[in-house]
Amino acid sequence: GDARVRGQTGVLSERRGSYPFIDFRLLNNTTLSGEIGTKKKVKRLLSFQRYFHASRLLRGIVPQASLYLLDEDYLGQARHMLSKVGMWDFDIFLFDRLTNGNSLVTLLCHLFNVHGLIHHFQLDMVTLHRFLVMVQEDYHSQNPYHNAVHAADVTQAMHCYLREPKLANFLTPSDIMLGLLAAAAHDVDHPGVNQPFLIKTKHHLASLYQNVSVLENHHWRSTIGMLRESRLLAHLPKEVTQDIEQQLGSLILATDINRQNEFLIRLKSHLDNQDLRLEDAQDRHFMLQIALKCADICNPCRLWDLSKQWSERVCEEFYRQGDLEQKFELEISPLCNQQKDTIPSIQIGFMTYIVEPLFERWAQFTGDTPLSENMLNHLRRNKAKWRSLLHKQHSSSRSNDHSGQVTGSQEQTLNEEETP
Repeated sequence: GDARVRGQTGVLSERRGSYPFIDFRLLNNTTLSGEIGTKKKVKRLLSFQRYFHASRLLRGIVPQASLYLLDEDYLGQARHMLSKVGMWDFDIFLFDRLTNGNSLVTLLCHLFNVHGLIHHFQLDMVTLHRFLVMVQEDYHSQNPYHNAVHAADVTQAMHCYLREPKLANFLTPSDIMLGLLAAAAHDVDHPGVNQPFLIKTKHHLASLYQNVSVLENHHWRSTIGMLRESRLLAHLPKEVTQDIEQQLGSLILATDINRQNEFLIRLKSHLDNQDLRLEDAQDRHFMLQIALKCADICNPCRLWDLSKQWSERVCEEFYRQGDLEQKFELEISPLCNQQKDTIPSIQIGFMTYIVEPLFERWAQFTGDTPLSENMLNHLRRNKAKWRSLLHKQHSSSRSNDHSGQVTGSQEQTLNEEETP
């Protein structure tokens, strides 16, 4: 009852502020003395944290960062950037600075206007803004990668994909709104650790979702909770809101990297058989899932300077998890060992086995549009740069090993000469 609220639609939602809190003191005790009493303690901590966070928001107390006003120069630059929001070289890091950390809210308000969603769904602008602030504030800025800037980046990419002619010619306003909302909220309340970490530390979310798409389920249910709390869609018919909530779940759950092959096989089958019928709502929804998956992992397809920043951020988050696992004497997860897993090697593997297969199929679907060709060109160039950096690392490592051996030999000679 603490973690979830059942609405009229029957879909369970997470309460606002249900941050997947990890008390590492309890974790340490668990590894040493078993689980007795731990679950109750964790549940109390989680419940209090949720209540405290929610009550502050209900009293109208919001974080100070969002209250700072921007001067006219910054507003002017941000507006100029928004006029180019459909360009693939859009710099989300610069945009976040220009909006004083409010890139997600600012971007979504603009895109809802651009796509005519406010008028079509008769949305209240104040309510929309309140909902988007909820979403933005439920991302955690201390995460190097899974934060609101990542959500804004994925949303901007999604906007670009929604404009691809092969898809845009068939999309309804509902499709567009679902795509943008799912992109904005797909990682909301992310704890900065992955699913295997939550499972092996017996986190309450892992139990809640029976170790299946744990984080994605949490992102979805949290989003539903915020939609209901904000009453953004309360004026729409019940069956419409039911459908929106369910489809949001289907989109966000598709971002589970463990389901990558499932979606790739299905996409390959559709493309090989040429049986995609985008007039069909089911096929459109499937391609929205693919678009969101592409947007979620599009960093290697960006300009090198942007791509490199994202690569360093995601690896920093991996390494932080590895440090925690080492500290609490847990097995270090793959890609999380800073001593063994270098950024170039992680990125080359990610590009080769995850990114390339998906984006090659996406280009096949779109018909090799300028955007698809541009992304694949960036991907190839970036992969070549990481290979070059990896080669330099190996060369440097071999050089250091060789110089170390020489030094050791010299020291041994000196010691032998000094021996009487």
